[in-house]
Amino acid sequence: MKNTLSSRRFIIMGIIITVGIIYIIRLLFLQVFDDSYAQLANRNALRFVTQYPARGLIYDRKGELLVYNELVYDLMVIPRQVKNLDTALLCELVGIDKEQFLTRMKKAVTYSSYAPSSFEKQISKEDFGPIQEKLYMFPGFYAQSRTLRYYPHAVASHVLGYVGEVNENMIKKNPYYKKGDYIGMSGMEKYYEEILRGTKGSKITLVDVHNREKGSFQNGKYDTASIAGSNLYSSIDLQLQLYAEKLMANKRGSIVAIEPSTGEILCFVSAPFYDPNMLVGRVRGNNYMKLLHDISKPLFNRALMAEYPPGSIFKVAQAMIALDMGVIYPDTGFPCDKSLVGCHNHPSASNVRDAIKMSCNPYFYRVYQKIIQQKDPTTQKVESKYGLSIWDEAMYKLGFGKRLGIDLPDSKSGFIPDTSFYNRYYKGGGWNFFTIYSNSIGQGEVGVIPLQMANFAAIVANRGWYITPHLVRYYGDENLKKRNTQYVKKNFSMIPQSYWNLAVEGMWGVVHEGGGTARRAMIEDIAVCGKTGTAQNVGADHSVFICFAPKDNPKIAISVYVENAAGGGGTWAAPIASLLVEKYIRGEVLRKEMEETYINAAPCQSLPLRRYVQKSESD
Repeated sequence: MKNTLSSRRFIIMGIIITVGIIYIIRLLFLQVFDDSYAQLANRNALRFVTQYPARGLIYDRKGELLVYNELVYDLMVIPRQVKNLDTALLCELVGIDKEQFLTRMKKAVTYSSYAPSSFEKQISKEDFGPIQEKLYMFPGFYAQSRTLRYYPHAVASHVLGYVGEVNENMIKKNPYYKKGDYIGMSGMEKYYEEILRGTKGSKITLVDVHNREKGSFQNGKYDTASIAGSNLYSSIDLQLQLYAEKLMANKRGSIVAIEPSTGEILCFVSAPFYDPNMLVGRVRGNNYMKLLHDISKPLFNRALMAEYPPGSIFKVAQAMIALDMGVIYPDTGFPCDKSLVGCHNHPSASNVRDAIKMSCNPYFYRVYQKIIQQKDPTTQKVESKYGLSIWDEAMYKLGFGKRLGIDLPDSKSGFIPDTSFYNRYYKGGGWNFFTIYSNSIGQGEVGVIPLQMANFAAIVANRGWYITPHLVRYYGDENLKKRNTQYVKKNFSMIPQSYWNLAVEGMWGVVHEGGGTARRAMIEDIAVCGKTGTAQNVGADHSVFICFAPKDNPKIAISVYVENAAGGGGTWAAPIASLLVEKYIRGEVLRKEMEETYINAAPCQSLPLRRYVQKSESD
């Protein structure tokens, strides 16, 4: 019996000792190894605030400020600390009703009762003043300062882009970002995000029971300073950009202007455009939806993302490729045989230069036929597949059918059809020159983006080479500017300069000689070399023009594309380009009557367009 009682006593003592050891281990874990409870306690006395850096500024090529920052405040809330709240007063100060208050608090609690989240975002300095005076009355609420972008000239929306709040997918992809952070969403803001954003810091602040800040914790020992983002020094010429947008204000289309010797983009317009300040601050959400549902698609970057038929400007490229292949010669002539393809009335071209000047469709039908219907050296038979494959390769070297590498996101590559495409399109490979001849005059399956058109104008201006078009010349601070080395390398077409000289002479004739298709682009004392195009499409034809000037030592190369503007490239696109050339080279436009005409003109056919008009391309 005694042995039994003794055994029970030891069992009970063992249980008590075991429970005691478990409690000791748990307390040790909570107090030494797990700091979550300590953090919860600290949050009642300490406030952990992210220090957001100022984003880098953006300047034009002459030092004019295009984008800067303005101070705003986010009203933050920690739900667990909210108590004895005067809800009516807070709603009045913030400008919301009680229902909105309850919805926001529920959202904050769902996120975390202990972690801060945004209650009201992007409050201006002026609007935050009255809130700040009474903030001590609202336990659990505090101000988080940050900056918003501001665009003093309301220009270049598709170049500069906009900034928005990160979403969950962005946070998953990049752990640098947390809920409430902002990121570049489009344009240069997106492409140069890591350079512009800077580095976040943090600050720990002591807070009393009345929600008042009492200074830094341990004199800022654990604080880290934010580092401002680097500035961008763009290639945009502000005055030229403003003028280009003025010319395109009531039109649809695009303008891209490049400095040929450097590849720097001087102006970049996608029309219609919008005031970039519309996508800043608390109005951003509503304005974004308005722009998104606008039938004219102002958010769509036509200069980078719209694939158009190039029309007759493509004939210059066809001529250069054919000359380089040796299938034609500088003095090769062809009759203007309208039974092959429609054309306007003009004498037959007896050489390449005149064919470019007069933009003869049948001439370039024959040129393309000679390119495509070549003998395959391996079979010694005329093979369209062989001719098309070497044509493709030559077009790629001229910057078509591929992304050019501009420092903006979301650029398309255009489309140069190859043998695999036609093999799929014509099942069984039943295609040849006579099924694809529309490519000869920049129609058919060919698609180019306006940036590629401007780049091609720069290639002709340089007599056979280009530097990748780009928008940022330098980045960094004023004393230590850095340059992206990929934007200094020359890309060569490998076509002899003598052939490019023929293209230059032909394009000069387009503007300055009788029979040329762009006489409206002529400027007194400035030698302009250009090429018009009239591109078939849904509805009225597009008006197209590329040019460069002056003829020798060119300073500017331009592409202008005006959508659904009946009348041809010489009627709309060429005069607009001419005004831009004069503005850039002279610094002012002397042809005031012409300027007023094209600023006020609204030639674009109304949307929506539902019909396809088949016409002969003869510009």
